[in-house]
Amino acid sequence: MDSKAEQATPPREALNDEDLLAQLGYKQEFKRDFSRLELFGLSFSIVGVVQSIAAVLLFSLPYGGLVGMVWGWFTCCCFLIVVALAMAELGSAAPTAGGLYYWTFKFSSPKYRRLLSWLIGYVNTAAYIAGMASVDWGVATQVMAAANIGSDGQFVATNAQLYGVYCAILVSHAVVASSATKIIARLQHLYVFLNIALFVVVIIALPVATPKQFHNSASFAFGHFENTSGWSDGYAFIMSFLAPAWTVAGFDTSVHISEEARNAPRAVPFAIMSATILSSVLGWLVTVVLAFYIGNDLDSVIGNPIGQPMATIFFNSVGKQGTLAIWAFMILTLWMTGMDYLIAGSRQLFAFSRDRGLPLSGLLYNINPQTKTPVHAVIFLAFMALLLGLLSFAGPLAISAVFTMSIVCQYVGFATPIIARFIGGQPFVPGPFNLGLMSGPVAFVASAYMIFMIIVFMFPAIPNPTSHSMNYTAVVLGGTLLLSLGYYFFPRYGGRHWFTGPVETVDRTTSNDEKRRSSLET
Repeated sequence: MDSKAEQATPPREALNDEDLLAQLGYKQEFKRDFSRLELFGLSFSIVGVVQSIAAVLLFSLPYGGLVGMVWGWFTCCCFLIVVALAMAELGSAAPTAGGLYYWTFKFSSPKYRRLLSWLIGYVNTAAYIAGMASVDWGVATQVMAAANIGSDGQFVATNAQLYGVYCAILVSHAVVASSATKIIARLQHLYVFLNIALFVVVIIALPVATPKQFHNSASFAFGHFENTSGWSDGYAFIMSFLAPAWTVAGFDTSVHISEEARNAPRAVPFAIMSATILSSVLGWLVTVVLAFYIGNDLDSVIGNPIGQPMATIFFNSVGKQGTLAIWAFMILTLWMTGMDYLIAGSRQLFAFSRDRGLPLSGLLYNINPQTKTPVHAVIFLAFMALLLGLLSFAGPLAISAVFTMSIVCQYVGFATPIIARFIGGQPFVPGPFNLGLMSGPVAFVASAYMIFMIIVFMFPAIPNPTSHSMNYTAVVLGGTLLLSLGYYFFPRYGGRHWFTGPVETVDRTTSNDEKRRSSLET
């Protein structure tokens, strides 16, 4: 009897993608048009090394100067690779678009799994809204920086103009992200090429073209510490982690695309690890090159009217025309990052709606018959990011909270299933990517790092904040948690009365897996 049951349930490695998804409880609804390389391309494009560094360099230099920029990146990325290992193991074991909230439900104690899964679903949704907003705000500021350079400093964008460009970028992303999966997958080849090309141009152009007065010695590039944040030097160095943490992020993005990937149990961990390691290394090389050719007056770089430290560095090195040429590719590649972020986020929204977690689940759980993509979820995510961008009118530091909020929400979502796997008491069936005896130590280091950074990023950018310099991350995250808790416990109509966690959509009577079992038993 035991041998018969064992024979009737093939190991996960023996299952094809559709059967494995059925084993996880879902029917195949997407087209699996993503190859392993294309899934890596999406993850790598979302990181977007050079353009992402450009978007957050303004939030890195005040916290330790070149030491914060170079060694803050190096230190933080060591921890980020550990987080990627823990996430890759989970993604290999259960590659489904639901990702974080699905894992939280499966590994948590039965007593708390519904509530925890509900909360992580909402936190992950908030992470993608904030991440989308922060990326597209970065694109908008880079567009305006180009306008400033092109007008020789005559044009300085108002906040309303910035927001208008931001809205236009969101609309363009919503249109392209609604395309067929096959088109989106093939675009990743172009994205990888452009990202690598931009990296090569930057590390060659700056050493070759930068005038001697902007060259720095090795001791200055690797050892100049300049803290203008108002915080203590040690804490300022930790705050410099914001740049790499925001750049090398989105470890769950390939997981949310897993139902569109071929050989997902292997493709997902490959995409997570290769994108994280390659981005960490390339990003560190970029920060080193910047440190050598940024000049020694960091205040002038930070406070330049161009409004973007990276653009100022290029302007000092290659002049107006050279900067505009490089900056055009910077804008294009960051735009690509935003598009891929919207694609991954829309799949998370689709999955959470499939499990009836969102108020508009009936509308959002929808696959367009022409494109075979969740167009409704794409539009909804873009619209929510548009609303979040209104925070920019509360002051320049308020919009920076969107950057930190995206990281904090991600880390809450990442840490919960990683911890639940070890304390929830539920069985864990590993996939092809398995850390074995190292799983526990890796999970401990990854969780400890994320919990610590969640606390750090809750603090304001400067001491003694006013209403304009307050860090709104705690407010927005707290609001998300309180609203989702309120909705869950709402009398009669709340989620606790109907949310049951992942909902099986597969027809067990006709699934391929069941047919195989029936055949084996016969």
